[in-house]
Amino acid sequence: MTQIGQDEQAHSLTIPGQDGRPVTLAWAALTDTGRRRQQNQDSVLARPPYFVVADGMGGHAAGDVASDAVVKRLAQRVTGEFAEPADLIGALHDAAADIADYSRESTLGTGTTVTGAVLTLVDGAPQWLVFNIGDSRVYAQMDGVLSQVTVDHSVVQQLVDAGTITKEQAEQHPDSNMITRAVGFNELPSPDYWMLPMLPGLRLLVCSDGLTKEVRDEEIALHLRSGADAASTARTLVQRALELGGRDNVTVIVLDVLAPEGAADADETGAAVGDTRPRRRR
Repeated sequence: MTQIGQDEQAHSLTIPGQDGRPVTLAWAALTDTGRRRQQNQDSVLARPPYFVVADGMGGHAAGDVASDAVVKRLAQRVTGEFAEPADLIGALHDAAADIADYSRESTLGTGTTVTGAVLTLVDGAPQWLVFNIGDSRVYAQMDGVLSQVTVDHSVVQQLVDAGTITKEQAEQHPDSNMITRAVGFNELPSPDYWMLPMLPGLRLLVCSDGLTKEVRDEEIALHLRSGADAASTARTLVQRALELGGRDNVTVIVLDVLAPEGAADADETGAAVGDTRPRRRR
């Protein structure tokens, strides 16, 4: 397990070219081994411009190596408080190469999911670039409404999309742990992307499936709109995952937009919170 970054109650960002008008963010990240695992193979990066959770897969320490490679490569790409999409994909390719090097020295296959929100600028306005590989997730809550932004890359999600099973049946399906994309396993990283406007009151949740396989979306929504600050909310979500079984490592980042002065609204960006249509950046 690797954790990079510290919790912040009020972090002001100056938007380039916006006459010094700030965006104020608050965030908290928390990870726990869970009640049944001996090792925490999740890793987390929570500092501008990257808010990322990686859930490693592989026997013994292999998954830890994979998730560690992702967050460290992203941290190495930090040159300021906003990032270009090319920085993200470059770091993911570097991490895949690191994982491949490790795999050549190990008989165990290894890889990791990765999901997160990246601070970026679109026509000078601050935006969230949300990305995903695997079945870790990003949720957005705005005006009390929770939306799952990312779409899982998993066997059961394919069955749900095909209408073969319901979302409720997917939670208990025997193949619920089988994913269809990862960083590692000798595959090139292939993320999906979404753009979200940085609106006042927006709360993002970035999490591994150790949370979502224990705590239902309806309860997640209740905790996110409880009015508690980011740190308290993160602690509550992790504790609930442990109380409900804690079968896997659980990692969360709760991220709040407190005062995004000068941010673009949904009409200007063409994307609204909860709009989960992939908007690929080439």
